[in-house]
Amino acid sequence: MNIKIILEGKIKEPYFKSGVEEFKKRLLNKVEVLEVSDIFEFLKNKSGAYIITLEIEGKMLSSIEFARKLREIETSGEANEILFLIGGAEGLSKEVRDLSDFKFSMSKLTFLHQEATFILIEQIYRAHKILNNEPYHK
Repeated sequence: MNIKIILEGKIKEPYFKSGVEEFKKRLLNKVEVLEVSDIFEFLKNKSGAYIITLEIEGKMLSSIEFARKLREIETSGEANEILFLIGGAEGLSKEVRDLSDFKFSMSKLTFLHQEATFILIEQIYRAHKILNNEPYHK
């Protein structure tokens, strides 16, 4: 299944950028990271996607639960891709949050959008390893 991380803004810091690139490479470029200026405008051309918004009020999952959630979405056949949406400095707009199929929180802490992108792609990689019974997750 196609997975895209859509973030409002750019990954400016080289250490986040190189970390994201490393996990994209490990995932054999099966995960795209797109930097957009307006997520709502981007979504106007999307249909058939399962939308996961990253929100502080969202549901927190363990790494194993997160892996199961991705598998559940994949096997349901309801979507042709998964879109993870990460807001910029102001967070996600209400109109974007209203489009969410699943509200996900990685922590009660607030992260920079570029930091959240790095953490998320690492968790997607970890989920991939968990689902394939490969060593990485401990």
